[in-house]
Amino acid sequence: MQIRDLPYADPGIPDARSGPRFLWWLGRGQLRGQLKAVAWGLLHHLGVAGLPVGAGIAVQSVVDRSGGRLALAGGLIALFGVAIAVGDTMLHRVAVTNWITAAARLQQLLARKTAELGSALTRRVAAGEVVAVSTGDVEKIGWFVEAVSRFLAAAVAIVLICVGLVIYLPALGWVVAVGVPVLALAVLPLLPYATARADVQREKAGKATELASDTVAGLRVLRGIGGEELFLGRYRTVSQEVRTAAVRSARMWSLISAVQVLLPGIMLISVVWYGANLALDGRIGVGALVTVYSAVTLMLFPLSQFEEIAMAYSFSRPSAKRAAAVLALERTAHDSERGSLGATADLPTGDLYDPATGLLAPAGQLTAVVCGDPDAAGKLAERLGGHATDDERTASVLLGGVALDDLPLDAARTSVLVQDKDPVLLSGTLAELLDVPASGAVDPAKALAAAQCEDVLDALVQASVDGSGDPMRSRITERGRSLSGGQRQRLALARSLVTDPEVLVLDEPTSAVDSHTEARIAESLKTLRASRTTVLFASSPLLLDRADRVVFVLDGAVAAVGLHRRLVSDDLRYRAVVTRETEEATVAPVPVRDQTRDQIEESA
Repeated sequence: MQIRDLPYADPGIPDARSGPRFLWWLGRGQLRGQLKAVAWGLLHHLGVAGLPVGAGIAVQSVVDRSGGRLALAGGLIALFGVAIAVGDTMLHRVAVTNWITAAARLQQLLARKTAELGSALTRRVAAGEVVAVSTGDVEKIGWFVEAVSRFLAAAVAIVLICVGLVIYLPALGWVVAVGVPVLALAVLPLLPYATARADVQREKAGKATELASDTVAGLRVLRGIGGEELFLGRYRTVSQEVRTAAVRSARMWSLISAVQVLLPGIMLISVVWYGANLALDGRIGVGALVTVYSAVTLMLFPLSQFEEIAMAYSFSRPSAKRAAAVLALERTAHDSERGSLGATADLPTGDLYDPATGLLAPAGQLTAVVCGDPDAAGKLAERLGGHATDDERTASVLLGGVALDDLPLDAARTSVLVQDKDPVLLSGTLAELLDVPASGAVDPAKALAAAQCEDVLDALVQASVDGSGDPMRSRITERGRSLSGGQRQRLALARSLVTDPEVLVLDEPTSAVDSHTEARIAESLKTLRASRTTVLFASSPLLLDRADRVVFVLDGAVAAVGLHRRLVSDDLRYRAVVTRETEEATVAPVPVRDQTRDQIEESA
C-alpha cells in the first residue's frame, strides 16, 4: 500500500477485543510495508556498524604502513556510506508510509463506524471521546505501528553486531555481547511506572478535550445564560491537571532517558579500559581496539530504538484501547447477519410498524406521533430508523412486512431517513448542503419552497461575499452558526425532503419556527410527501391538525389513535400533553400494546 493508493477500498474488519489486539491487527495488515521497513532498517544499521570495520582497517594499515589495505579501508568506508544514505532514506520513506497508512485505515474505520451508528454513537460514547480518538489517538497509534519495524531492524542489527564482535575479537566481543542485553533490559523496571503516568495523562487529556468540545458545541447557550466564565474556570482547572500529569510523566521518561545514557557510557568506558589493557599487553592490535570502540559507540543509536518502542507502546496502548472501544460498538444485535436479502434487492415499501410499541404508520400517509415523555420521542424516532442500541432492542421495526434488521445497511438507510431533533449543517455552500443521495423526484427548489426557506435564501444572499446573488453559491458556516435556530431547522428539513426516502421520520422539525411558518410547512409537507410515508413527532396543534392520523404513545405503548381534534375532545391524557395542561388526568391509561395490527387500523 502506497500513500497514493489511499483511501483503502475496504479497511477491513478490525479486531476490537482489546487495545493490544487492535494494534496487532493493524500491524499485521501492513505486513508488506513492515518487512520493507525492516529490510531498509537493517541496511542502514549494518552500514553504520560497518564503518568501525573500515576505520579499524585504516588505522591498522597506517600502523603497518600498508597502502593497499588503506585503499581497501577507504573503499569499504565509501561503500558503507552509500548503504547508510540509501538505507536511511528508504527507511524514512517506508516508515512514514506505514505511519500514514495505519492512521488512514483507522480514520476510515472510525468514519465507517460513525456512519453505521449514526446519532446512536454520541449516546453511547461522549463526543469528546470520539474527537480524542480521531485526532491525537490516531497519530499515536500510527507512531507505534511504524516504530515496530524500526525496532525490529535495530534488534536484529544489534544481535548481528554482537555476534560479529565475538567472532572478530572474542576477548572484547563477549564483554559487549553480555553488556548489551543488560542495557536493553535495564529500563524494564521503570516502564510500568512510566506507562501508568502516561495513562493518567491521556485520561485527563481526554476529559479536557471532551469538556472543550462540549463547551464549544453549547457556546450559544452558555452565552445566553452567562455561563462562559463558569465553564472557562472548569477548563482552566482541567487543563492544569493535564499539565501536572504531563510533567510527572515527562519526569519518568527523563529518568529512563538518563539511564539509557548512563549505562551505555559505563559500558563504553569499561570496553575502552579493558581493550587498552589488552592492547598494552599486545594481545590485540590498535586497529582492533578502534573497531570495537567505534562499534560500541555507534551501537548506541540502535539501542535508542528500545526506548522509543517502549514509549510508543505506552502512549499508544490507551489510545488503542479507546479506539477499540469505539470500533467494538454495534448498531444492533443483528448487524452481522444483515444482507440476507442481498445488496441489490428491491427496497421494501408499505406500512411502517413497530411491534414494541404498536405504532403503525400507513404507507403514503402523514402520521403524527405524540409522546407523553419527550425523551421517549427521540428514542422512538431513532428506533423507527433502525438505530436502536442493543440495550433497547426487542423486536425489529417492520417496513412492508420486512424487518429493517434483515435489510443491508445501505438499503435500510435508503428506505427510512430519520431527521434528528438537532440536525447538523456542515460548512459549505447551500448547493453542497443539498447535494445528497436522493431519488431525484424532489429538486432543491421544491424542497426549499416546501420548507419555507425564502427568508433564509435572502439572508444567504445578503451575507454572500462573491456578489453573485445566487443563494446556492452562498456559504454556510460550520454547524450553521451564522443562522438562527429556525433557519437551521428549515434548511435541514429541505435537505431531508430532497432525499425523498420511502419513509421520512421527523423529530420536532419546527420547534424553533413561528406559528405562521409552521402552518405553511405543515401544508407543504403534506402536499410534497403525498405519495410517501411520513412520521412526524410533534406536539404542536398546528402540525397535528394536518396529519392524516395521530398516534398517542404513553409509557412505551400506543394509548390512542385517531384525528387530532377527536383525540383532544375525547382523551384527557392526550389533551393534557398537547395543550400543556397541569391537571392530572383522572382516566387511567388503557394501552393498546397487545392489540393486533388490524385493531389498530380500525381504531383510526
